[in-house]
Amino acid sequence: MQLYIDTTKNNNQEIELKLKKGSRIIAVKEVNALYSQAEKLLVSVDCLLKDVNLDLRDLTEIYVKNSGGSFTALRIGVITANALGYALGIKILCSSKKYASQFNNFNIIRPRYSKEPSITIKTK
Repeated sequence: MQLYIDTTKNNNQEIELKLKKGSRIIAVKEVNALYSQAEKLLVSVDCLLKDVNLDLRDLTEIYVKNSGGSFTALRIGVITANALGYALGIKILCSSKKYASQFNNFNIIRPRYSKEPSITIKTK
């Protein structure tokens, strides 16, 4: 069972989650999460799994969108996917192998930022 995570949907206003078995999508959840991805992501994953009578231990891999969107929203999705993958001992995937690396027999996905976070931009 594969979990798909996208925290950058609709200009960072939504979280999109999908559960796939092979090439078949078995469940989709879209959550309004403007500036609240950190608070809603894990709760939404849990709800999605419960909706189809599954548990975190039923996941075999996680695919995370690792580009686009705001710095923070993107980072929340990628970090959560990496943490879940590590805790469950499962593979994490993204669209580009260039942004995947190995660390102690565990693959880690790095976010691909399109710009710096606005907090680091100096204003006059």
